[in-house]
Amino acid sequence: MTDGSAPRPLRADARRNRDKILAAAVRMFAEEGLDAHLERIAKEAGVGSATLYRNFPTREALIEAVYRNEVVQLCDAVPDLLAAKPPFEALHAWTRLFLDYVTAKSGMADALRAIAATGSNPYGHSREMIQTAVTALLDACAAAGTIRTDIGPADLGAALEGIALTSGRPEQRERAERLLDLTLDGLRRRP
Repeated sequence: MTDGSAPRPLRADARRNRDKILAAAVRMFAEEGLDAHLERIAKEAGVGSATLYRNFPTREALIEAVYRNEVVQLCDAVPDLLAAKPPFEALHAWTRLFLDYVTAKSGMADALRAIAATGSNPYGHSREMIQTAVTALLDACAAAGTIRTDIGPADLGAALEGIALTSGRPEQRERAERLLDLTLDGLRRRP
């Protein structure tokens, strides 16, 4: 908008359609990578192609929105996990969500790099958002006395990135979970 006012919020049905498109796109990009056809994504979402293009006028816009949505969902899960589970169990559950995020991102990696090469920044504040989520989980675990206090968010973040780089593809899920378990076991406070 040119008058400086905030954009109008989406109607409930438009928001549902947008969410369905994003969910279908995540699945399709994870399975097919850049070969996923936008028309198939629309069909998978149960919407028409016009609805998809009204929300996301280009493939790049859709890919960027999917990526940003995945980061937001990953980070927004932290308060709910901490409310529903003891802190260490919340951390454990969140690392599995992190694997889901990595798997979704791997199908879009080439497209995200191409978008970044055009000067756009699809990653935005994702690193900071994830660091904030990890910090909240580690702080809760430390307050509960379940983890060592000499390990910081940057340390766990580096371990998660390493696991993502070496075992982030869908067919490597079992290995990635084993590596996560080893990492989390190393965080535990020993008597």
